[in-house]
Amino acid sequence: MKQKKAYYVHINGIVQGVGFRPFVYGLAARYKLNGWVRNTSEGVNIEVTGPEDKLDHFISSLENEAPPLAQIDSLHFEEIPPDNHKSFQILHSRSIDGGFQPISPDVSICGDCLSELFTTADRRYRYPFTNCTNCGPRFTIIKDIPYDRPQTTMAGFDLCPSCMTEYEDPLDRRFHAQPVACPSCGPQVWLEYAGQGSSNPAAVEDSAIIETQELLAAGKIVAIKGLGGFHLACDAGNSAAVQRLRERKNRPAKPLAMMMPDLKTIQEHCLISNEESDLLSSAQRPILLLEKKTSSVLPDNLAPGQNTLGVMLPYTPLHYLLFSASDQYPAAPFSVLVMTSANFSGNPILTGNQEVREYLKNIADAYLFHDRDIHIHCDDTVTRVPIQLTEEILVSYPTRRSRGYSPHPVKLAKKSVSVLGVGGELKNTFCLTKEDYAFLSQHIGDLKNFETLTSFENSITHFENLFRIDPELIAHDLHPDYLSTRYSLERSKRSGVQVIPVQHHHAHITSCLADNLHHGEEPVIGIAFDGTGYGEDGAIWGGEFLIADYQRFTRVGQLIYYPLPGGDIAIQEPWRMALSILHSCGFSWESENPAVKHAASLPENIPGVSPLSVLENQLKTGTNTPLTSSAGRLFDAVSALAGIRQTITYEGQAAIELEALADPEEEGLYSYEITGENIIDPRLMVKAILDDRNSGISIPRISARFHNSLAEMVLEMSIHLREKHHLNQVALSGGVWQNMTLLNKTVKNLKSANFQILLHQHIPPNDGGLALGQVVIGQKNLQV
Repeated sequence: MKQKKAYYVHINGIVQGVGFRPFVYGLAARYKLNGWVRNTSEGVNIEVTGPEDKLDHFISSLENEAPPLAQIDSLHFEEIPPDNHKSFQILHSRSIDGGFQPISPDVSICGDCLSELFTTADRRYRYPFTNCTNCGPRFTIIKDIPYDRPQTTMAGFDLCPSCMTEYEDPLDRRFHAQPVACPSCGPQVWLEYAGQGSSNPAAVEDSAIIETQELLAAGKIVAIKGLGGFHLACDAGNSAAVQRLRERKNRPAKPLAMMMPDLKTIQEHCLISNEESDLLSSAQRPILLLEKKTSSVLPDNLAPGQNTLGVMLPYTPLHYLLFSASDQYPAAPFSVLVMTSANFSGNPILTGNQEVREYLKNIADAYLFHDRDIHIHCDDTVTRVPIQLTEEILVSYPTRRSRGYSPHPVKLAKKSVSVLGVGGELKNTFCLTKEDYAFLSQHIGDLKNFETLTSFENSITHFENLFRIDPELIAHDLHPDYLSTRYSLERSKRSGVQVIPVQHHHAHITSCLADNLHHGEEPVIGIAFDGTGYGEDGAIWGGEFLIADYQRFTRVGQLIYYPLPGGDIAIQEPWRMALSILHSCGFSWESENPAVKHAASLPENIPGVSPLSVLENQLKTGTNTPLTSSAGRLFDAVSALAGIRQTITYEGQAAIELEALADPEEEGLYSYEITGENIIDPRLMVKAILDDRNSGISIPRISARFHNSLAEMVLEMSIHLREKHHLNQVALSGGVWQNMTLLNKTVKNLKSANFQILLHQHIPPNDGGLALGQVVIGQKNLQV
């Protein structure tokens, strides 16, 4: 008889709420081992007894056969004296003071649950809250750890006998699936019309879904409650409905996200690669920006001035039911739905039924509600087409990291102290670190008002409680007027926690380093291109070449400073930036120039004084004209000079529309000048753009030449900095690098010169990734 041994095993990672304990139970049964497994607030603990060879197989299977949603970050085991276990048991969870563990994000409905949803004999047939341990809500319903039902928003739904049987069966895929429910005992949906009130719903349960289909088919706008908040939905094929949604939401031009029922429908409207197909179909189900086919019949007002569409697949049972056939409909009465976040510009997505009744009564015609509370809001993730880098293909290049990804931690290169990074103002996220985990928050929004600030503060409190983090340091942006900066300083005053200001573009570059598991000890060439970032000299930076590591940075190159007349108003009105650059370059304001022509058409705010005269006086006297080196503002100016966009209604619109028009076949370049102090002066470029336009060169060719010139400029500067500083790694970060045309041309150039290129892979290059850069800088400076 083989001698028995015993192992104690501790596993950390995403191992709760993903079917891990029944998986362990099944392995123990397979290898005929005794012992126990339990969840704790530190992870999963196992004690297991049996023959040594069986134990070794057990450990190997733990590592190699984990459930699809599980992620094992560490597995430690040690031999212990054998105990007299008679069977293998799943013990009740245990909370450990100070213990923490990563938590699974919300994930898309799995294939098994989807099959049940449309199987007429199944007791969950057409039940919109069908889920199991392999799918469904996680992050948005958790109040605290360990992840058990009483600690979630499902606590008020008592399990019926059938669900309890599944919940208690270790071999059932719903074993301890905390959101498990059925039509008899779980949440329900109902439909209300705007202004009707909650006491008398128009329809309930399946009838509510069918009536919602009818409303959408009739061109109505419906607010639909999802996993992390509400969407505003309408028939994407109905141009009038789309326009009505834009007018009611005051969103005249910003692209609207769409949901399509399957890949076949997406292929009708978009060009899609195998990698993009896999990403769309993944458990995370992000919105993916895809190139629109010229043959698509979808209306242009879904994404005006753009050649891409933001598309996602259904990810909840309710979504699938909206696109499904029923007894009433042999097929869904629409093929594509607009599914845009139900919020006001820059604000967090709405989550509560009552606040939707209050705030959306003049936008939505009806509301499809349910009674499973959303504890924490979580917008849809947005990502870009995978791009080629050396011999590998990046899985994605995110522009907003939220549902499906948050609060999944970013792994850091080494363990360190706990730091809170509060991010910036636009596209705010925050980040908390513990050991070698960086917990980047879901998308918060633009931190400009009380509602978003409240959401920001509440989310920080939730993360600190959830992951048992008491930060030793708060890192904030250098800008003194950001609400995130004020929060940091006020919290420091209250609690005494140390704070450190971090320069905006330094944080951009270090966020890219951290995103690549860089140790940050050796400096890199960092190229930070964005719209706005407070500089150490008080100017607005944004076209920066840095030598940077986690501790410090040196500004070794920049775009030349130009006046930003009127400050923020020049961002909203690119014609101002165009005329500012012309003035600084010594070029006259020709009457046929598109920016000049637009300004001349504007009404006089002061009788007898034209807006052109006001701007000219501002530039001559320097009144309210801060200096900027922003690459984003250069894009704005070129867009205005080319006659594309003189005013904007959403961030980056002028640059986005400029990129959309670029001719992919054009290889021409414009000249530019780099001074001995590494100041990049685009005067020659601007002159050539004016000449091209006056000569009748097409806007697509002008746009392409501009992009080509910037990519060439980056290459020239990078080679110069490599020779001077003996560095070969180049990190690209900042919102301008969301421009795929510029990014792909730049990567191609840098690769041809044998640079090692670091790009964002898991977090956005825009300000949504800023907080990660802040925390690694904070950690390094706290250690010094």
